[in-house]
Amino acid sequence: MIQPHGADRLRPLFIENRDERETLLREAAELPALILNSAAAANAVMLGAGYFTPLEGFMNLSDTLSVSEHMQTEEGLFWPVPCINRANNISAIEGASKIALLDPNIKGNPVLAIQDIDKIESISDSQLSQVTEQIFGTLDPQHPGVDTFSGLGKYLISGPIKVLNFSYFETDFTGTFKTATEIRNEIKKNNWERVVAFQTRNPMHRAHEELCKIAKDAVDADGVLIHMLLGKLKPGDIPADIRDAAIRKMVELYFPENTVLVTGYGFDMLYAGPKEALLHAIFRQNAGCTHLIVGRDHAGVGDFYGPFEAQTIFENNMIESALEIDIFKADHTAYSKKLNKVVMLRDAPDHSKDDFVMLSGTKVREMLAAGKDLPIEFARPEVAKILMSYYQQDKNP
Repeated sequence: MIQPHGADRLRPLFIENRDERETLLREAAELPALILNSAAAANAVMLGAGYFTPLEGFMNLSDTLSVSEHMQTEEGLFWPVPCINRANNISAIEGASKIALLDPNIKGNPVLAIQDIDKIESISDSQLSQVTEQIFGTLDPQHPGVDTFSGLGKYLISGPIKVLNFSYFETDFTGTFKTATEIRNEIKKNNWERVVAFQTRNPMHRAHEELCKIAKDAVDADGVLIHMLLGKLKPGDIPADIRDAAIRKMVELYFPENTVLVTGYGFDMLYAGPKEALLHAIFRQNAGCTHLIVGRDHAGVGDFYGPFEAQTIFENNMIESALEIDIFKADHTAYSKKLNKVVMLRDAPDHSKDDFVMLSGTKVREMLAAGKDLPIEFARPEVAKILMSYYQQDKNP
């Protein structure tokens, strides 16, 4: 099986031994405590689940600046987006060498992890602007990732962590949330050698379904990992439980049996386009996938990135030598009225826009909210029914 990123084995930071966890939880009750923001909590979950292998915890300021500018830590590890714990108020933990990290996303703020503090450093306004622009390619506050990232705090708390649970992901998404270790074990159990991963934060329409099938055939894969983001999204995006139900129905009815793993991971969406695509590749390599589908405007939002920037960023000698996973570069995919099937636009050069069945996200939401059926060329009826139910409920609570 493909090696994890930067290591000979996965390095999940979750404490598997129950007795050790209980001991650490008792210890945490006596420690100074910091309520994390959601972004830092998601980083902790990803560290615990092994997706951030080989990181051992949160980065300091020098690594944060180095990763943002050069996509490498000070020691030379390829990493595209800093893994940081930022806070606005550190009064409760000043002078501490070890702290309890509290979960902001669960009532009562239970302990999520314990952190050994290496440093607490301030990030200046100019440094924060530099880091933000290098991650997102913009400082525009209308960018949802920039808006969130800018308000996470001026203090960086660095050091290794021990993760004691997986926040709300394990309970809210039982059977869907999987650690990188669990996915590797399922791949091994299925005797899959080549696995192509599909990243999604949205429900999957027919174009997405066919794209997975096209990519699987193109790379001669044994199976597909449909890997959905389960964390925080921008307003207007469809909740994870609805996406999960819709995707599972599509896989049940329209994919050959035992060719797809439907899973999810506990991370908040960054909307960082090219840099986030690189992070997605690391997640999937750590989960045991040999290929990742990178589509048009992968992990993008609005018009902040060019349609294929998330593909061309991989065309870099340093990145190519750092990653073992291969990229399947996909074009926009849509149903061709001429060919009576879903195709990638680049494979139909003789087509005009009118030859495809294409709907904008806004149009889809309007139709579903109005109770209008989506074209069967665009969405499977069983999938559309689940989405329509959600939009109708949202319209008439």
